[in-house]
Amino acid sequence: MTEEERVRIDKWLWAARFFKTRSLASEAVAGGKVEVNGERAKPAKLVRPGDEVRLRAGPYEYVLVVRGLAERRGSAKVAATLYEERPESRAERERVAGQLRLGAAAWTYEEKGRPTKRDRRALEKFRRRD
Repeated sequence: MTEEERVRIDKWLWAARFFKTRSLASEAVAGGKVEVNGERAKPAKLVRPGDEVRLRAGPYEYVLVVRGLAERRGSAKVAATLYEERPESRAERERVAGQLRLGAAAWTYEEKGRPTKRDRRALEKFRRRD
């Protein structure tokens, strides 16, 4: 296989729009957030079509199959053609997103703040009953 048929993993992740900058992609790869074909990758690891990439970004985990190569960042439409996400990966991400939405709803603060004069009078009236 020639060098034209392979691309560095950090460049590919940036071109596929998983990271805003190539340096962020390199940091994620160096930090152990990316595996290629089941092995921890280094930023210079070369990927080719057919490779499986496992990426952990925040609470989500992506399992991708490389379908195309690009060294330059293009539009989102072009980036979507560079990979295919496994169905079980997509289902797991949606499940985690649902849990995060439910968890956020449980922790929202719905109180109005300080009690109004009316609320304080009602509290005093309630306390005096005892």
